[in-house]
Amino acid sequence: MSRQAMWTTSGLPIPLVLTALACLVAPTIVADDTEEPQPVDIERKPSFTMMPDYPKIARRDRIEGEVQVCFDITRDGRTRRIAVRRSTNRLFEKPAIRAVRASSYVPLPDDAVVSGIKACRTFRFTLEPTVVETGS
Repeated sequence: MSRQAMWTTSGLPIPLVLTALACLVAPTIVADDTEEPQPVDIERKPSFTMMPDYPKIARRDRIEGEVQVCFDITRDGRTRRIAVRRSTNRLFEKPAIRAVRASSYVPLPDDAVVSGIKACRTFRFTLEPTVVETGS
């Protein structure tokens, strides 16, 4: 067979085209005896939750707000890759990040297989109204 006869009009060699077609048509068989652990969605339970401090400046100026912080939870229950997703006021961001960094979660057992666990927590900073009693 000559070299020219081996090429098709699309420019690919016939054996390559046939191999590609065979891969598309051939069924794939997977043995069931090699069962791999599948990632499981596990709800991580906090073991210690730190509440953020209300910033003095925000309290003085009577500013309220909200911060959503997202982070990863490691297998041993620590938080990492802490980032602010949204915030109504920058004054509340650092206290919220410090609170997440100080919080911890229950560690996973050694045999648990999980994919990356990302969690988000929203902190609402609100001022409590003070009740003033007047003497009668």
